[in-house]
Parts: sequence; structure tokens; C-alpha cells
Amino acid sequence: MQQRGAGSGLKVAAWVLAPLGLLLALGSIGYLLTHYQGATVVSEAMKPTYGPGERLVIERIDAGEIRRGDVVLIHVPDRYQGIPALQRVIGMGGDHVVSDGSRITLNGKPVDEPYVMRGEVLPTTGPYDVKVPDGRLFLLGDNRGNANDSRYFLDRQSGSVAASGVRGRVHEGIAAPAVLVALGVLGIVLTLVGIGLGIRGYAAGQRARRSPAAVPPRPAA
Repeated sequence: MQQRGAGSGLKVAAWVLAPLGLLLALGSIGYLLTHYQGATVVSEAMKPTYGPGERLVIERIDAGEIRRGDVVLIHVPDRYQGIPALQRVIGMGGDHVVSDGSRITLNGKPVDEPYVMRGEVLPTTGPYDVKVPDGRLFLLGDNRGNANDSRYFLDRQSGSVAASGVRGRVHEGIAAPAVLVALGVLGIVLTLVGIGLGIRGYAAGQRARRSPAAVPPRPAA
């Protein structure tokens, strides 16, 4: 009798693993590419928080997700030669930002800024008192002595920039992107294993069909 169902178990495993792996790979890698991007710091404006040459993970966000204190990558068409800049959100639409040239108050309350460059730095700008227009952001660099930020554009809508220009914010840590990469790799491995099992199952079935039927024993005389 011809062997039946040869390689069927391998084929079943292949039909489970390959689609599952493909779904996992495409889903995780697709999410990674649509929600995160890499960026390299090109200036000293955000020192000591981030220095030139440092690689950062940028999480893509909508304007409604921006929070005070976020370090954002923003594109301002008429500034920085059109190159996205890395700056910190100090004020948002409706906020009242006041500075005596060094210390800042936001809506009448002092802002604690442990991230600002200390020690010997270049002189900063003078005092300012601004009201941030709706839908816009007041941005400063952490290296106040060497940052071309909102302080230098006070005659243009109080130095603010459109929140819609934000490309994303700096994502601290690599846990989430690393997990997505690991899931993507796992998905690729499962897909390849599934394909391999499918090939083996097909080959086993072909060998079974080619094998001669067993000859039944002759009855005893």
C-alpha cells in the first residue's frame, strides 16, 4: 500500500509559521519605520544634553502630542537653511514666557532647567517678555550661549514657530525600537523556517508517490 500523508505534518507547520512570521515581520518593521526615525546631532546648540555626532531616535508625533520640556526635531522653512533643528519646547500656544536674560518664568512660575549648559558660556541675549500665539511653540537650545533659537526672532510672532513643523521628539532609551527590531527579526526567521518546512514536506510527498507499492506476501501452501 502506498504511504499516504507523507510530509503532511511539515506542510501544516509551514502553513502556520510562514504566514505568522510574515505578518510579524511586516507589522513590526512597518510600525518601526512609520513611528521612528534616526537623527544625528550636528551642532552644539543642545549641549550638554546632546552633543555633535550623537545618534538619536526620533519618535514621530502629532502636534497635539507635544509637551513642554520635549526636545523636538523641527523644520522651520525660513530658518536654519531649511535643515531640521533640535530644540527644547519652553512655551506653547497661549503661554507667557518671561526672561531676565538668564532665568525664565512660564505663566508667572519659575522654570527649573537642570539641563541648561552651566559654567563658562558665551553671553546670552537680553530680557524678553512674549506671549506665544496659538498653534505655535517657543523653543530654546540647552546651550543658551550658542543656540540660534526663538530669542533671535522675537520680531516674528514672538520668536515662535508653527507646531505643525515638528517632525518628532527625542525618544529616550531604545527599548521600544529594539523590541520592534527583535520582533521583525523573529518574524523573518519564522518565515524562513516555514518555507523550509514547506519545501521538505513537498519533497517528502514526492518521494512517497514515487516509491513502488509494497508486494503482499504469498499465502502459505
